[in-house]
Amino acid sequence: MPIDKNAQRIAAIDWLRGIVMILMALDHTSWFFNSGRIFADSVLLHEAGTVFAADQFLTRWITHICAPTFIFLAGTSIAISAAQRRQSGLFDTDIDREVLLRGALIALLDLTIFSWVAGKPILQVLYAIGISMMLMVYLQRLGTQTVLWLSLLIIAGSELLLTALWHPGDATSFWLALTFAPVFSEAYTVLYPAIPWLGIMMLGWAFGMWLLTEHLHPQSPDRLLMTIGWFALTLFVVVRGIDGYGNMYMYLEGNTLLHWLHVSKYPPSLAYALLELGIMAIVLALLMRLEARKKDTAPNGPVLVFGQTALFFYLAHFAVLTGLKPLFDSGGLQQTYWISLLVLIILYPVCRGYRNLKRRHPQSLLRFL
Repeated sequence: MPIDKNAQRIAAIDWLRGIVMILMALDHTSWFFNSGRIFADSVLLHEAGTVFAADQFLTRWITHICAPTFIFLAGTSIAISAAQRRQSGLFDTDIDREVLLRGALIALLDLTIFSWVAGKPILQVLYAIGISMMLMVYLQRLGTQTVLWLSLLIIAGSELLLTALWHPGDATSFWLALTFAPVFSEAYTVLYPAIPWLGIMMLGWAFGMWLLTEHLHPQSPDRLLMTIGWFALTLFVVVRGIDGYGNMYMYLEGNTLLHWLHVSKYPPSLAYALLELGIMAIVLALLMRLEARKKDTAPNGPVLVFGQTALFFYLAHFAVLTGLKPLFDSGGLQQTYWISLLVLIILYPVCRGYRNLKRRHPQSLLRFL
């Protein structure tokens, strides 16, 4: 397959990843310090008729883009990184082993460190990412077109299978929790069942493969992304407006903007995926256009640094938030935003230093983070 070497380092992808890491830090700072934080993104968490404060709701809502974007770009990075490693002389078996090990390590972070801190087994986004990475080692052998169609089938059709096996309030078997249905219980918590998020990673991998052969296609990536983004948002309006399948039991309770945006993240509904992936595609298209016009991508810019150290950032920002916890009482949104800024200021030199260390030792264990 002819490869476009320019696709191996795209600043726009790192910028987008950096943006979502900043938004994620805001959400988790809100979790630590915002007494009015809203966490009602599932039929299991939401009480019908609840009226949300707009500022609290939108602060939570703008962070919804984080998980699907990060998982989508993880799939894109698997495709691009594999091509780069092949060009450097590595065999496919070595590349697959690296992805399997990294995926296992990422999943184990949830099963060990975060579960220990929570005092019970808790499977969050790292579990979904790690399991999906491991499965991609085998799924990619199906070919780009097959993976693309399977990803769309999972994103659009997983609700059909889930609702046939599960109803909100019913007992959830462990295997169903691991694969499709979220669980919030005293015994264990599953926020990110693997299969719906696997579909998003598969879609990202297919996009990465398209980028690698971009020179073979008449349409530029930014134009393709812009078209797909607006198409996805149009489908979101249709799915949300029909107010049936695709909403994962989170139906419209009114006709305000907040009602339309209040969609199911746990598990991700079709409406949620269309909305967030549509916004992501448009933002990435704009960032690609910005990159094409900029002569200097500011290699030490905070957004780029955060995007190039995303997993390390994820782990480090929890450590910073834990360290700040004794210094601040819970308060309102204004305090939340100020503490978020403080977290980012603390993390910037740490992430930059880690990036430099990782570059000096590319074959060390640091490559897994």
